[in-house]
Amino acid sequence: MRLVTPGDSAPASVNKYLLPHETQVITVRRHPAVLMVPVGLVLGGLIIAGVLSNTVASDAGAVISWIWWGWLILLAWFVWRVAEWSVDYFVITNQRMLLTTGLITRKVAMMPLAKVTDMSFKRTIAGRMLGYGEFVLESAGQDQALSAVPYLPYPEQLYLEVCEMIFPNKNPSDD
Repeated sequence: MRLVTPGDSAPASVNKYLLPHETQVITVRRHPAVLMVPVGLVLGGLIIAGVLSNTVASDAGAVISWIWWGWLILLAWFVWRVAEWSVDYFVITNQRMLLTTGLITRKVAMMPLAKVTDMSFKRTIAGRMLGYGEFVLESAGQDQALSAVPYLPYPEQLYLEVCEMIFPNKNPSDD
């Protein structure tokens, strides 16, 4: 499985963090399930705002106005979270793993593939139903900037691809 073919290029927001001699192998965006809580809060807020608007006396126009302004602030927060999700990428090159996050303050967490001593992934029940998982990375007794990457799509395929890169076949004649 190649999620990014060698001829393709990473998004511009990620490409600037790649070294000239690196070859990208995988570039994926986090699973949309990362937005489940914000969606639930916005919908719940809409229901609460609607119920409160109908139960508050009609002469309390200022209270109704504050209720809807509060919901609009919640909606703006949701739009911000969607915008952040749209620029977050997990990138695996032939030499390292990168996780780029943040819309205004950009954060790039990185771990060299050679430093990975153990890697696992876990899937919750919701993750199995919706198709996402979390990578847990360990390195030789060091705290790393990249230790867990939640909400990754295609976790089994990604896991196998990354394991093949970390632990290549020493005997190619066995294929």
